[in-house]
Amino acid sequence: MKIESVLDPAFAAYGQVVTGLEEARAKILAALAGTPQPAAGTDYCPEDPSLQELPAAAEVSEHLFGGMPCQLGWCNGRNTKLNCLEYHRDSEFNLANEDFILLLARRDEIENGRLDTGKVRAFRVPAGTLVEVYATTLHYAPCHTDPDKGFRVLVALPAGTNTAKPDIAPKADEDAWLWACNKWLLAHPDSAEAAQGAAAALVGENIDIAADI
Repeated sequence: MKIESVLDPAFAAYGQVVTGLEEARAKILAALAGTPQPAAGTDYCPEDPSLQELPAAAEVSEHLFGGMPCQLGWCNGRNTKLNCLEYHRDSEFNLANEDFILLLARRDEIENGRLDTGKVRAFRVPAGTLVEVYATTLHYAPCHTDPDKGFRVLVALPAGTNTAKPDIAPKADEDAWLWACNKWLLAHPDSAEAAQGAAAALVGENIDIAADI
């Protein structure tokens, strides 16, 4: 699979590189380096006190979310597979001390309730680069570029995202994909999430970029 860069013009359909906030980024990266990293697989923490209590968290709220309450968490580990794609009603911001790769598609590429994984593109994020992933972009767990280092990736989202799923009776078409608060999930049939009941709405290959990094 071709691995592009978030610095390439092609990334503009999926998100943008955010400049400025140098001091806040440095503080977040220093704290992120101390978060736990599993030896295999990935772990996710929606909100980590070591990040949330930083003065930089207020800058993230003010400058990236326009004053909305937000949560600073992380996704850490090692991964090369797609497995699922998710979206939120708001942008997500990512930042890491190591290079990492995002597997992305667009919501407007969903057809008849299905997303062909042939639409997925891979974008490398250089270490220290803050990226915004638009609400219209499908994404999921990062992928590593170096299995020895893995990744520790900041996940900044509106407060409450990825917490418990609302207890609602399905009414809207998208309710079948609702997996957590502000989290709609399309799973590949081969994924653990599909085995747990997530909607198997990805068709095609369950992409693995291990041979491409």
